[in-house]
Amino acid sequence: MILKETVDIGEDETTGELWERLSKIGGELLVKTLKLIEEGKAPREKQGEDFSMAPMLNKEMAEINWEEKSAADIKNLVRGLNPIMGAYSFLNGKKIKFWKVDVANSIGYDSDNLKMIKNGTVLVSDQRDGLFIKTKDGILKVLEIQGENAKRMPIG
Repeated sequence: MILKETVDIGEDETTGELWERLSKIGGELLVKTLKLIEEGKAPREKQGEDFSMAPMLNKEMAEINWEEKSAADIKNLVRGLNPIMGAYSFLNGKKIKFWKVDVANSIGYDSDNLKMIKNGTVLVSDQRDGLFIKTKDGILKVLEIQGENAKRMPIG
């Protein structure tokens, strides 16, 4: 490696947003690197063993597992697949893609009542209040969705 820069990933930042930000940072870093190479001052650093390999994306990993995943896990899946392919689930045999979600704090269910409800159940579906779905450990608020053969849209 010659130069590197560390960046923080925002709690709600999507892959597309991060890609856009990194392209600007990478462009600036490339200009600095080329200048240092030209001047003969480019530092060299051997890459260490502290890294991880990301798996190739496939359709199967984009399907939301309501039974086993937490609200935070599902939120991160949705963020990570936006805008590449979108995380999805099925409702009455139709594929529904989720483009933006958040972890909901509470919508009036106490924890005992919530435990009795099957994961993946729509708890609230209302134009004013929004769409809330039960997960393994809480509730997911859907903010942007896409029905099968439909356009992507805000939940309202």
